[in-house]
Amino acid sequence: MSSSTPGDRPEPAPAPGPTREVPVDWEALEDAFENNAPEVHSYLHLTTGEVLRVVDGVADPQMHVRIASDGNYLRIDPVSSREQYRWMERFIPLAEDTDLRDKLTQAIDGKGAFRRFKDVLMSFGDEREKWFTFRSERLRTFMEAWLGAHAIKAIARPTWDEGAAPPDSESVPSEAALDDAPKSQSGRRSRNAETLRQHLKELAELLGPRDLDTIVSFGEFLKARRAARGFAHHHEHMMQERAGSVTPPPPAEEEATS
Repeated sequence: MSSSTPGDRPEPAPAPGPTREVPVDWEALEDAFENNAPEVHSYLHLTTGEVLRVVDGVADPQMHVRIASDGNYLRIDPVSSREQYRWMERFIPLAEDTDLRDKLTQAIDGKGAFRRFKDVLMSFGDEREKWFTFRSERLRTFMEAWLGAHAIKAIARPTWDEGAAPPDSESVPSEAALDDAPKSQSGRRSRNAETLRQHLKELAELLGPRDLDTIVSFGEFLKARRAARGFAHHHEHMMQERAGSVTPPPPAEEEATS
């Protein structure tokens, strides 16, 4: 990792108590730190290391209250737009192509700077990859400082043998957790999912930046809706357990089709 400038390095706060080991999902955490849209709120699960994203207007309005009452979740503070704008400013002089430097300088002038900056880089593959690396390094610096401030030590996430289903997540149930269908049906569903994923990748290669942005936004909507449903079910189960009246979860097929 390349060294960061003083402005890229947040001031670490004192760790509040003993260190807690968490199998952090770095990719999801990086997305949460980058996304500072006011309607998007992200939380780190301190047991599973997964990131729960709640989108205002999509999730249950009481979702924030439920999460706040669950000590397993820690709210994630994303990097500010102002700081991320500075990253673009610092990256521009590093571009080797003079024409690209001029285009990027014009792109970040005024409202919509982030979108225009990304659109310009779409035509410069090598520089685009350099930007991703440049940005990830700075996000990682902020993430590590944030984890340290909350006395969290990131550890390796568990790995699973091929074909074996991972254990149920406490925050967002996996497909395996929701699927009690016969093995033959489950196998067909898995194969169909893989076919659809491959088809989606092929389509993505043919689409422009705006179409891709639309697809990503819709995908985030579906992910948030699934996470909200999973959290709500988990929260209800926990409340019943505390009250001493745990009832069996609904059949998997009903929940999956609801």
